[in-house]
Amino acid sequence: MSTTKKYEFKAEVKKLLDILVHSLYTSREIFIRELISNSSDALDKLRFEQNRGTEIFEKELPLEIRIDFDEKKKLLTITDTGIGMTRDEVITNIGTIAKSGTEDFVKMISESKGDLNNIIGKFGVGFYSVFMAAKEVVIKTKSFIVDEPAVHWKSDGLGDFEISELEEKRKRGTKIEIHLKEDASEFCQKWKLESVIKKHSNFITFPIYLGTEKINTVSAIWREPKSSINKEQYAEFYKFLSYDTNEPMDVIHKTIDAPIQFNALLFIPKKSSNYFWFDRENYGLDLYVRRVLIQHKNKDLLPEYLSFIKGVVDSEDLPLNISRETLQENIVFTKISSSVTNAVLSYLAEKANNDSNGYLEFWKEHGKIFKLGYSDFSNHEKYIELIRFNSSACKNQEELVSLLEYITRTKEGQKEIYYISGTNRTAIELDPHMEIFKNKGLEVLYLFDPVDEFVIQSIRKYKDYHFKSVDNIDLNKLKDLKDVEEKKKEFEDLSGDDKKHFSSLLAKMKNILGDKVEDVVESKRLVNSASCLVSKDEGLSSSMQKILKLTNKETAQQKKIFEINPSHLLIRNIISVYKSDANDEFISDVTEQLFEAALLQEESLDDPHVLAKRINQTLEKASEWYVTVKGIIKN
Repeated sequence: MSTTKKYEFKAEVKKLLDILVHSLYTSREIFIRELISNSSDALDKLRFEQNRGTEIFEKELPLEIRIDFDEKKKLLTITDTGIGMTRDEVITNIGTIAKSGTEDFVKMISESKGDLNNIIGKFGVGFYSVFMAAKEVVIKTKSFIVDEPAVHWKSDGLGDFEISELEEKRKRGTKIEIHLKEDASEFCQKWKLESVIKKHSNFITFPIYLGTEKINTVSAIWREPKSSINKEQYAEFYKFLSYDTNEPMDVIHKTIDAPIQFNALLFIPKKSSNYFWFDRENYGLDLYVRRVLIQHKNKDLLPEYLSFIKGVVDSEDLPLNISRETLQENIVFTKISSSVTNAVLSYLAEKANNDSNGYLEFWKEHGKIFKLGYSDFSNHEKYIELIRFNSSACKNQEELVSLLEYITRTKEGQKEIYYISGTNRTAIELDPHMEIFKNKGLEVLYLFDPVDEFVIQSIRKYKDYHFKSVDNIDLNKLKDLKDVEEKKKEFEDLSGDDKKHFSSLLAKMKNILGDKVEDVVESKRLVNSASCLVSKDEGLSSSMQKILKLTNKETAQQKKIFEINPSHLLIRNIISVYKSDANDEFISDVTEQLFEAALLQEESLDDPHVLAKRINQTLEKASEWYVTVKGIIKN
């Protein structure tokens, strides 16, 4: 070894090293990532020189990275066969911080409170992270330039470093010997090293050997042409990435070159994750910069309603180790995020248009989460074309329709898209509010999920059609629409005298119910039911009121209009009772019973006990009358 010369680190580097050595860190393992990234860069540079025809020292050497460890000596060694360094390059690259912004970096690192995971490397100081775990570092490097001597560098990170030329013959590339601190001995254990490498550096282009074993066995197929990858390779990578035992439902592979450059490999799982609602943080895409993992499960690359997507995004234009805070403000990242979201929505639109059965399968698995996109106003037009609902035009609850399909079936003169909420299809079809729509042949969207109401309220209209709940429609807008079949009249129209009594009966019912209702009126919508509750025009639908109540939102109790059908047998009998005795107790019982039954039907009856008791009392009286009429001898 030639004469050794000692150098002082620059003042700002001393300050940096002092912070690194004497602070506490949450992720010391990142130094391995940084050193492997540096080795990968050195190999890339060497390959560039090879391609341009430069004379290379030991050109037959394979391009690779080797990591060795000695638990007894607490020694970790990282070796590459890359471009290597000359003496001057060692002084420039290791002895100083070559890039600008050093003081800003020191300030940032001082204010980071020890969490350097996302800012190390931003200013070109990734190598210095080694001193988080090392008490001494030795570098032995030989440049690719044939006549350049090998160089020896050593430092304990306390303020100075030594450089000398190596007289011994060395292979091309760089070897870094890391003498670990006592509390960093885990980094010379195989399990820890393998874990860190697979977590951060698994997709480095060049082979990484841990001892004699190649660690990065899965290739970064997202950077390969789609034409060179088969279905089995995609499936293998998906299973590796997601730990899913099933193959993916769909694969979205995009390579974007302008205006920004990135690769994205995204997967739609065959089955939805049952853990999403219980573990809301367990989603996101892995963000890479030039094959180096920067952030696991980044949640800003896709909006939450696309959180079922698994995959990776690899950028050429983002700085290495950009921080989480800076990511959200970075214009390149914002463009990537927008482009990735657009790619997914465009793919789903194409699937919906060309593979309706496949899209139906997708919706059944992931529709519940996808519906959360009602608040994504920047992609409103794309989102609205992708949502699906069951409707009265469907054969069963499994069939779905798009809004575009709905409006192609609207009646002449129809200006609204009608919807109703319910727990299932059977319950909805028994709802009295549906009777006029069935009679008019009008299609109604069926909303089974609570979030559907928020979707409808948010998008408000589709093309020229506004959404309208069936329980607060303006009947005047339906009167000119033809009936698909004539109403079967069970009774003749009320005579003039009976009309007066019916009008008085309605006033009597309003007096019985008092402040519970807005009004009691004759129904123009009911066909087979005796009564129903309807919301005032522009009021909240009954289902939306229920949702707000469940979410503890303070909303004033909305009074509804109680509609009575004079063509129903029960109401005709009540008219007869009223004509006989306007104060008969039976009128009050029936009024309360009908009102509470209407509340129960729309799932807004707070206490069913009174209703149940009244039903039992009515059944007792009815059974007594039945026995008497039939002349049945009682026990």
